[in-house]
This record gives sequence, structure tokens and C-alpha cells, in this order.
Amino acid sequence: MKNLLKVERAKKNITQAELARLVSVSRQTINAIELGKYVPSTMLSLKIAHVFETTVNEIFELENTDWFKK
Repeated sequence: MKNLLKVERAKKNITQAELARLVSVSRQTINAIELGKYVPSTMLSLKIAHVFETTVNEIFELENTDWFKK
């Protein structure tokens, strides 16, 4: 899954730590999401989208390879 989380943070000038606080996770979790090492839950994805006043689909996108993962 690819995401535009870093881009969205830059647009709003929000640090990883600030976003983490706003959605009640650790900064390390935000970092892992941005690096594609962690797939956020539906709840966390919705919270992140709310912070950026957009939809989950505008931030997170499935890649072709995501359809075939076991």
C-alpha cells in the first residue's frame, strides 16, 4: 500500500510527533506508516484522514501487488 501521509503533513506543516498526538499513537507508528512498514487500522486511517480534512482514499492507495499478498 502506498500513502501520501508525508505529503499531507508537509502541506499542513505538521510534524510526525504532532500527528501522532492528534491520532493517539506514537511518533514511531507514524514513521512506520510513512515508510510502508506498517498498515494502519481502519480506525487509525479514518482519524488521519479527519486530521487532514480529506478521505482515506486520498491518503492511502492499494497497489497491484496488495491484491495478491498472502
